[in-house]
Amino acid sequence: MSTAKETKAAVPEPVPEYVTKCRLSIPDAVRIPLASSTALLIGFTLGVSQGIKTAGMRFRAEHAHKLPTTKMGWYFYHKSKNYNSIWGGAKEGARMGAKICFWTTAMFGIEHMFDAYRGTADMFNTVTACVTVSGAFSLWNRFSLPMAARTTKTALVVGLAYGGLQDVAGIVRGRPIGYFEFLKRRVGGFKNAADENQKERVI
Repeated sequence: MSTAKETKAAVPEPVPEYVTKCRLSIPDAVRIPLASSTALLIGFTLGVSQGIKTAGMRFRAEHAHKLPTTKMGWYFYHKSKNYNSIWGGAKEGARMGAKICFWTTAMFGIEHMFDAYRGTADMFNTVTACVTVSGAFSLWNRFSLPMAARTTKTALVVGLAYGGLQDVAGIVRGRPIGYFEFLKRRVGGFKNAADENQKERVI
């Protein structure tokens, strides 16, 4: 009985499929919404910060010619300024959050689409998604050709860096990476050929 219990205890638990098949060991149904919600939160935070400052400066500029002269007047002046600043920050936060969330979701969605189409998840799909989104972003904002080229170069660097980090994490966790498996086969083939040649020379 004790031997059977020890055998059961020694059997390792099966590794979940998403650990070895999904990017960052996170299922796509969780990873993409998580990235979108994070982008929304970051965009909203940045937008609120920028919107409050802009709205406050605009309020001061619009009322510079009619500043209050009494204590009660200054009270209502600052009260109105704070209200306008908060409202402006909320609007800018919602606008920037929605914008960053949209482009982030597009990038991760295109990346997932290429993963499914090619049957492998590697940095080449990430680079393609980043460059595609940067091109659409440049067209949407009507960037000049030099600005669009600069945006594409930045997207290329970001795609290589982020995709490379994902691939390294995947290799560590045992997720098959297409080009890495190809290189391993090539290197293994060269080693086997070298060993066979060495054996023939010895014989």
